[in-house]
Amino acid sequence: MTPSTHNATGSQDTESQLTQLVEKARDGNRLAFNQLIDRYQGDIYRMIYYRIHRQMDAEDLTQDVFVRAYRSISRLREPQRFRSWLYTIAVNRVNDYLRKKRVHSIFKSSDEGPEIQPEADDRRENPEALEQVLKEDFWRQVGRIAQKLSKMEREVFMLRFMDDLNIAEISQILKKSESTIKTHLYRALAKFKKEKGLRQFLQEDLA
Repeated sequence: MTPSTHNATGSQDTESQLTQLVEKARDGNRLAFNQLIDRYQGDIYRMIYYRIHRQMDAEDLTQDVFVRAYRSISRLREPQRFRSWLYTIAVNRVNDYLRKKRVHSIFKSSDEGPEIQPEADDRRENPEALEQVLKEDFWRQVGRIAQKLSKMEREVFMLRFMDDLNIAEISQILKKSESTIKTHLYRALAKFKKEKGLRQFLQEDLA
């Protein structure tokens, strides 16, 4: 068996196990749903935080996303699409939050400036924490540059590169065709093309 075949098989096994877990949660198994929370909570939190840049609000919204998911998972018809379904809930909650806060752009700088991290000095001595700081700084830079993007270009860009979703999943979340998603992504990438330090990171394979 070749390595690629092995990896493909492993991926299929993981997807199959996840689908079974979603089916159990859909049937009312609370333990199965708790496992889904453990699996996706970090991803959903990061997705929300990088859009609103407020830690406590991001934590609250993350909790609310899973509460809403738990209440409506029984109506999920296609368990294999759980991740895109969950992200759809998160995107909608972020949009609701931004509307209520009258924020017109997820990348708009707050008058209060970035959140103060009292443990910043300690984090610089911790390799893992420092890596997280650098990632946050990087995405703040991306956010400033993304002012040049349209609303749809920004959302497609973030879902693809920040949330690591594929074209098909983004299509499901935003309810747009895959060709439309690719068009918006190409346009976004073209606007980032001249930015130093980002070109290599933003290499995209749309095959």
